[in-house]
Amino acid sequence: MSRYPLPDLDTLPDDIRARIVEVQERSGFIPNVFLALARRPAEWRAFFAYHDALMLKEEGSLSKGDREMIVTATSATNQCLYCVVAHGALLRIYEKKPLVADQVATNWRKADITPRQRAMLGFAMKVCQAAHEVDDADFEALHAHGFDDEDIWDITAITAFFGLSNRMANVTGMVPNPEFYLLGRLPRERKPSA
Repeated sequence: MSRYPLPDLDTLPDDIRARIVEVQERSGFIPNVFLALARRPAEWRAFFAYHDALMLKEEGSLSKGDREMIVTATSATNQCLYCVVAHGALLRIYEKKPLVADQVATNWRKADITPRQRAMLGFAMKVCQAAHEVDDADFEALHAHGFDDEDIWDITAITAFFGLSNRMANVTGMVPNPEFYLLGRLPRERKPSA
């Protein structure tokens, strides 16, 4: 699964172990990224603190689906299998569209998304591939779709952060958990009420 040995959960610092167990209880499995990065606790803490600040924030006009869409599209460009599969699963769940992640990862320009989301992804892809070319016209185009400068910062920061994540996942040989492949593709089975 990885070019670097994964630490044993029981050997991790208490705060990291507690967070991983919380994720495992909520999702039913431990996403491989949590253990792969835990070999360096200080970096793990910094990574997930920034991840949470970007992906879990309530301010701004980007939905959770928008955020995952940015990750999925830019990760596809960066050829990061782990992030496309893992964040594609979250995208399907948040958007409640079982096909959207495959469409966004393959060709976001033809995906079943809104014009606003298409403008957002166009900017994210420019940040991903040619950030040095971003200019005032790019901001004006996003403003026309209702994004403000703080939203543009978020799009930029998410794209940049996951550029780092994509490179770490690719170099370390991180593979997606099998559970991610099916999430959000089929309606969730409801447990009978008592």
